[in-house]
Amino acid sequence: MEILVLLKQTFDTEAKVTVKDGRVVDDDVTLVINPYDEYAVEEALKIREAAGGTVTVVSVGTDRVDEALRRALAMGADEAVAIEPPADADEYAVASLLAAWAKGRSFDLILAGNVSVDTGAGQTALRVAEILELPHVAAAVKVEIAGGKATVHRDAEGDTEVVEVSLPTLITAQQGLNEPRYPSVPGIMKAKRKQIARVAPADLGVDLTPRTAVTSVYQATQNRRNRMISGTAEEQARELVQLLRSEAKVV
Repeated sequence: MEILVLLKQTFDTEAKVTVKDGRVVDDDVTLVINPYDEYAVEEALKIREAAGGTVTVVSVGTDRVDEALRRALAMGADEAVAIEPPADADEYAVASLLAAWAKGRSFDLILAGNVSVDTGAGQTALRVAEILELPHVAAAVKVEIAGGKATVHRDAEGDTEVVEVSLPTLITAQQGLNEPRYPSVPGIMKAKRKQIARVAPADLGVDLTPRTAVTSVYQATQNRRNRMISGTAEEQARELVQLLRSEAKVV
């Protein structure tokens, strides 16, 4: 079973995000594997352990993406590939690079996170599936591989939908699919010795003209006010209704 995992590096979910001169500042911020992509890495490793084969992780990112790729290698991935990002790359450009790299290579399964925690767009993986003309299933919470097919239990807005799809296919991982393992010390040491393959956008020969543009970036402001209501329960309820009607205008 040859498995490809699409990986993105994102801010640590506890990191403080700041904006300066119209851009998000990430110089001193801890970057990690996008949590949903980490579910995809773990699922790939579980499938490989059951069926054999290899797990390759690929990401579009600057030199800092090596940290995320090496963590995936330390978890147990066999190979890692870093594709240099073009300037102002949007989801279209990133998906085009990933698909161009994957095209012509033999993979039985492509896994990715359902969304990234930074933008939450959920576009890149599905764009890759469309470019490669692969069937895809999103938001998987359980994956079973047998007889050249994948049976996928997917989150459907609080319910579960079961989909059967032939391989090769692309599946995106939802929270609850698994519990990602911690890299072992031997795994970390082994990952340090592995080479990360590097690919330049020019080597892939695709049109990277962005289809979208960021027009502004600004820090969110909070203007929430708290008010304590005193009195008996009846008096509090009466004043609350009055405030909801006159100030919040929701009643």
